[in-house]
Amino acid sequence: MKKSMIIYPVLIIAGLLFHTIIFGQQVKSAKPAPTGSWQQLGVTVVDFKADKDVLWITGADNFRQLKFRVFDAPVQMLYMLVVYENGEPDKIDLRLFIPASGESRVIDLRGGSRRIRKVEFWYKSGRPGLRGTAKVVLWGIK
Repeated sequence: MKKSMIIYPVLIIAGLLFHTIIFGQQVKSAKPAPTGSWQQLGVTVVDFKADKDVLWITGADNFRQLKFRVFDAPVQMLYMLVVYENGEPDKIDLRLFIPASGESRVIDLRGGSRRIRKVEFWYKSGRPGLRGTAKVVLWGIK
């Protein structure tokens, strides 16, 4: 058997794994917005195969409140872990059932206006046995 017949499939599998690792996490560069207006900070797709998703926020301003909206399928949000630019975590208990096209309450950030490094959403499916995906859009206000 030729070496190339073995190497090519291995390279293809390695490329797919690398793509999943690198592009599986959502990174959003927040665009500047006027004070007092909501701005989209990121979008992630919940596939109900894991129990958390991470949104990395880069280039963002200081934010004092967050909210999120769910599309396509309901999601049972357990909590959010907001990690600030200085590395300090802020666990925000949610315990919310968000229906498809539903929205969370407005969530005040501890310490007032803060720079955000990442937000982790910890969840479980909205209905037992739910398949498919739900899109979660995160918003912040200065």
